[in-house]
Formats: sequence, C-alpha cells, structure tokens
Amino acid sequence: MNRRSFLLAPVALALLGSPAPAAGLSLAEISDYLNGIGSAETRFTQINDDGTTSTGRLLIRRPGRIRFEYDPPETALVMAGQGQVAVFDARSNEPPERFPLVRTPLKLLLTEKVELQGQKMVVGLRADDDTTTVIAQDPKRPEYGRLHLVFANDPIALRRWIIEDGSGQRTTVILDGLKASDKRLPGRLFDIKGEMARRGF
Repeated sequence: MNRRSFLLAPVALALLGSPAPAAGLSLAEISDYLNGIGSAETRFTQINDDGTTSTGRLLIRRPGRIRFEYDPPETALVMAGQGQVAVFDARSNEPPERFPLVRTPLKLLLTEKVELQGQKMVVGLRADDDTTTVIAQDPKRPEYGRLHLVFANDPIALRRWIIEDGSGQRTTVILDGLKASDKRLPGRLFDIKGEMARRGF
C-alpha cells in the first residue's frame, strides 16, 4: 500500500457498541485531546506493507488542514485544505489528484468538533497500560478496511495510525512527538489552488 492508499481509505464509520476498556483512555478523553489541537507539527516515518519506508514533516492546522512534506528522494507533497485532499508529485507534469476530505481518514482528525463517543464512528477500543487504540470502520463497506489510531495514555498523545485495507495490507505512519503550537500556521501551507498555481497548473 502506498501513501495514496492510506489517505484515501474511507471514513464513513459506524459505532458497533464496543465496551470501554478496563484501562486506558475513554473516547471522551481522546475527543477532548483532538479538539485541543489547533496548530501542530512533527516529523513522521511511513512504513508501507512491503517494508519500504519514507520520512517527512507533518503540519496540522485544525479544522480541515494538514500537510505531509516527504523528504528526498521522495517527491510527493500531500495537503488538505478547502475541503479537499491533493496529492502532488514533482516528477509528474499532471495536476494533482484531488479527493473530498470527507472521504478520507483524515476527516476523523481534522473535523471541527471531534465527538468519537457520539458520532457512530468507532468499531473497537483497545487499551493496555501504555496505549489506547481507536479502531474505525464502515460496517456497510468492510472491503474499505480499517483505521487504527494509537494514543499514548500518559500523557495523552497521538503516536501513530495504521490503515489496513480490505486485503489486509497495512500502512503505518509513526509520529515523532506531535507538538502543539501557539502560533497559527500560515494558510498558504494548505492552499491547494495556490500550490497548483505555483507549479503552473
């Protein structure tokens, strides 16, 4: 599975009534944590199902904006803004591929108000002493796969997410310490139309 696959797995998800774990974080605590993120950034490592890896920088400005800057030799830039996700490839002369944000797993992180406990999104909640994992899936379309969001318990922090597609292939994105920022990241970093203009599209 490539970076495009992990971004495009759907998130029309439904609650199946999984009980809260005996230990770890509640859905309300996780929702409050995500709602408390305004601007944030971190380094990340992406591990594909075939074992290949790539690294880069991740920038978030909630609601609705995210930017993945891949390190060389990768040439991709992935950004969400203006209700869309765009995948740019510097090696291509074609305009970026664009998709509605609401059809990607990023919506779960970037929605204006996260309410995991009440929006019929979660099909599983697992915890141990160190981490809590939220599992999301569309029960009407299980072939779309699952999204796993893994949080450190104390202090609470998003550590990684895993996309598992319908065939069982997995792509993991590991975050190197997501750091919230008081400064507001500039809108140009998430301006898809502006990036297209700079690239001559």
